Amino acid sequence: MGFDSAFFTSYAPPTGTGGTVVKRSTWIKMCGMTNARDVENAARAGANAVGFVFAESPRRVPAETVGKMAGEISPDVLRYGVFTDARAEAIEETVKRSGIDRIQWHGDGMPPLSEESGHRIVKAFRARDDTVLEEIREWAPDLFLLDSWVEGVAGGTGRTFDWSIAQAARGLGRLILAGGLTPENVGDAIRQVRPFGVDVSGGIESAPGIKDADRMRAFVEAVRAADKETDR
Repeated sequence: MGFDSAFFTSYAPPTGTGGTVVKRSTWIKMCGMTNARDVENAARAGANAVGFVFAESPRRVPAETVGKMAGEISPDVLRYGVFTDARAEAIEETVKRSGIDRIQWHGDGMPPLSEESGHRIVKAFRARDDTVLEEIREWAPDLFLLDSWVEGVAGGTGRTFDWSIAQAARGLGRLILAGGLTPENVGDAIRQVRPFGVDVSGGIESAPGIKDADRMRAFVEAVRAADKETDR
């Protein structure tokens, strides 16, 4: 289904002298971007990716607005588009107009795109309880996102979930941990779960859709401090 296995080679652990692998840093995505200033601040803070919401949300942003920002985003920062239950034609048109290079799918089941579409896709799962582990096993993605479950809300809940579920999910592929992460708790999350990556939105905001530059920097600093304390 075009899942983002190519992502791994684009974010491979660096090597030191003699080919020795250097300890890997946790990958960071900052989601719910609505304006160019916040995107720039995310890149300056050290985010590896930014996300734009194209589903119903207080953080929803028009594809054209994202397209205007795309040329200003560093090529080192990946651009994710978040979708829920959209038709294939609508996704294709949004990708074209926005200039995003990754799809984050929060809809039920798999995204309605053909295997030949060529899009790199990250499937999001919601951890209501540990039955989500069987769902992840069924789809067997190389890279996936695990978020909180809240009835009627596909993502961006601002709530954490039982991280022991995430610990178990970590053995099923490369896990991006989401759900209620903040500068105050992300260090504990990394030390406990040791995910491949983390995804944050509301935890770095001053208001829905408006990011706080200080909290963005604090989030990255907390991630890097935790990285130093863990064996990756």
